[in-house]
Amino acid sequence: MRLERVAAQVPAGARLADIGSDHGYLPVALMRRGAITTAVAGEVALTPFQAAERSVRENGLQQRITVRLANGLAAIEPGDGITAISICGMGGETIRDILASGKAHLSGQERLILQPNGGEQPLRQWLMENGYRILHEEVLRENRFDYEIIVAERAGAVMYSAEELYFGPLQMQARSPAFLVKWQRKLRLKQKTLNNFARARHAVPEEKVQEIARQTRWIAELLA
Repeated sequence: MRLERVAAQVPAGARLADIGSDHGYLPVALMRRGAITTAVAGEVALTPFQAAERSVRENGLQQRITVRLANGLAAIEPGDGITAISICGMGGETIRDILASGKAHLSGQERLILQPNGGEQPLRQWLMENGYRILHEEVLRENRFDYEIIVAERAGAVMYSAEELYFGPLQMQARSPAFLVKWQRKLRLKQKTLNNFARARHAVPEEKVQEIARQTRWIAELLA
């Protein structure tokens, strides 16, 4: 379901780079549907790289999908003419670091389709600081985990508030059922954490307590 929701955000006819492609499921599925023109599947580790190669070969797509063993955005070459980049299934900080260290490989014309497993706030912070506007966001729950999808394009100067970076600017407006349920769960966890902090007063740095208290207040206000 998660990959289906990501696939829905890839523009028709895109030239896709799927970074951390694992088995290459996303580019293979999109290519089989005729939804994209060409794709690069980038993988930094040898085992998933070989798995992606196998998927591409078994589907007879070697002419349309190039599998490259490379670190992050280094999988993208100037001649690829990439128009969309997907990075899915890793922490938000990891995705941010991939984008930051691979900036030279970004033309600024690509749509970024990102699916972080947690760490959305620092990822949104990077997008804002680098002039990317968030076009679409969603929360979905799969296998007892909450996942977020963030779609962004370069748009010049963008400003989001601290709360918008924390919750997602579009999520705050849309307030989908999955979004509200996620934050109801988070609120209970934060309150529990604060209670534990209160019992272990001296063991926890004051700024840590203040940070969690502020987040708890934000969530309570959002849900009110």
